[in-house]
Amino acid sequence: MIPFLFNKNSATYTSRWIILFIDISLSVQLFFIAYLARFDFTLNFQDQNFLKQVPFVALASLISFVIIGSYKGIVRHTGIKDAIHVFWASTLLAIILFVTTIIFRNYNFYQVYNIPLSIISIHYLLNVLVLIASRFVFKYLFNRVLNAYKAPKNVLIYGAGSAGLLTYTTLTNSNQHKIKVIGFLDDSKYKIGKQFNRVKIYDPKKLTAKFIEKNNVSEIIMSIQNIKPFQLFKKVDSLMKLPLKVKLIPPVEKWIDGELNVGQIQEVKIEDLLDRSPIQIENPILQKELEGKVILITGAAGSIGSEIAHQISNYSYKQIILLDQAESDLYDLQQDFIRNKVKNFTVELADIRNEERLKSIFTQYNIDLLFHAAAYKHVPLMENNPYEAIRVNVYGASLLMNLSLQHNIRKFIMISTDKAVNPTNVMGATKRIAEIYANCLNVEGKTKFVTTRFGNVLGSNGSVIPLFKKQIEKDGPLTVTHKEITRFFMTIPEACQLVLEAGVMGNGGEIFVFDMGESVKIFDLAKKMIQLSGMKYPEDIDIEITGLRPGEKLYEELLTNEENTIPTYNKKIMIAKTKNLNIKEIKQKIENLILSKNISNIEIVTKLKVIVPEYISNNSKFEKLDKEKGKVKKLKIS
Repeated sequence: MIPFLFNKNSATYTSRWIILFIDISLSVQLFFIAYLARFDFTLNFQDQNFLKQVPFVALASLISFVIIGSYKGIVRHTGIKDAIHVFWASTLLAIILFVTTIIFRNYNFYQVYNIPLSIISIHYLLNVLVLIASRFVFKYLFNRVLNAYKAPKNVLIYGAGSAGLLTYTTLTNSNQHKIKVIGFLDDSKYKIGKQFNRVKIYDPKKLTAKFIEKNNVSEIIMSIQNIKPFQLFKKVDSLMKLPLKVKLIPPVEKWIDGELNVGQIQEVKIEDLLDRSPIQIENPILQKELEGKVILITGAAGSIGSEIAHQISNYSYKQIILLDQAESDLYDLQQDFIRNKVKNFTVELADIRNEERLKSIFTQYNIDLLFHAAAYKHVPLMENNPYEAIRVNVYGASLLMNLSLQHNIRKFIMISTDKAVNPTNVMGATKRIAEIYANCLNVEGKTKFVTTRFGNVLGSNGSVIPLFKKQIEKDGPLTVTHKEITRFFMTIPEACQLVLEAGVMGNGGEIFVFDMGESVKIFDLAKKMIQLSGMKYPEDIDIEITGLRPGEKLYEELLTNEENTIPTYNKKIMIAKTKNLNIKEIKQKIENLILSKNISNIEIVTKLKVIVPEYISNNSKFEKLDKEKGKVKKLKIS
């Protein structure tokens, strides 16, 4: 029987028909044992008509097992649900035998199919016990016999509390992973030196490379739930110096059906090492603000736009309109919403530079809130294509803002960037102009224009993290533009949570800046990512300094030299105090810039610098314009 179950030529998994055949055979054998047990092992086959009843029992077993589908489970992955299916199949079989026996007796088939009811009861109990037990026996044999050639992976569990013990149980009961827990690590001096299930608890301070090599430890699994983020980061960062991989278990609330699955244990992500506490937003006003509203999201297929859409989908909105010009990405988002059974959403494939198309969308929907995340954001590309940067980041944004005013949209929330602060590149300058234009329009109608400004988001399209991952996959080197370059970082969910929060508290005209913690040195980030991949710097993967790209600066800022902040009720969100502008004059300059056509890149950037005088090019061909700064100030936009 076992060779059939574990035949390697059966595509790893045993055929369900073989399982069905084995179950029926066992059921018939157990029927015979039930007879023996009932008649004190003095069975007279002729008197009891046993042989005539066997075919009927086999047929009834076939019907029961097929109806319930108890034979469909994969034996090597047998679990509680499979045991329940066997129980119901055995129950149905007993019911069939009981009912048919009563019927046969009433219709003079008493002598042929006379199955004593006591035997049916004994057979039922034996079926439940043996069929369930057989599955777990086969599962055990598979794990112990067929996997015997695989050397177990030795791991340590950091945390000998309840979460650690549950992790231990999950790992030792795993069917797909051959793992041996050789010890626990725990900071409690009361636990150090003790054992759990003969597994010793060690002091993490005494964990050395020699111990790891001696015990062939390949992984440490962090299994601590009640710990502050910065403490977890500190522990993980210290462990990264050792020659092993560090993994984390998810929070308890993310366990599937309250149980931890081995597949949920993941390698440490770089966002876990950014030395800052994740931001959690709990604002009942947000529910009220979004309830019953029609919400348009531009750039919805991008990393920020899609996350905003996903977060809003958890509220009681009236309708979400997902707008983007990226066809494939928008389709993926649409399918994702369909899979997640999101209701009341519409997909609009459109370019924010197409005025007529935007007008039809604003006319079709009675929009209440607009989240503007669409933008060109790649600094080097925009440095070489300033006209396109203006067409999207300024002209496209202005079209949306003007239509918002015309249709009395309640709030327009624009996603800006820290690169708009004292910009050194075309992209940052165009985003700063969009900020200024929003402030100009805020006094012209009912629409409240709110701007949110933050730094880099982890994992977004074009960010440094995906680039490093691709480079690591190709064995390096990792490319960093400057050894001292730093950036602010925030996870995509965090950024979008704060965007929603700022949208709620905004009364129009504000520029909200987010607390992004301490800036991170990209060179250090690269080294940590190499460590996370299980390799060493520079032995396995090196880091290459390539030089600053056009328009790039060493340090990003969240405030201009003329701005300070005003605190809000959320300590993670501040309001930038902006200087007063001559709204009529600046708005006219922006509108003239938008109408500019058939002019050179130098002329375009010159006009940008007039509108944004703090725009000083860095490492760019446009630096020569700053040398004539006195003349630039006197230029008129024609």
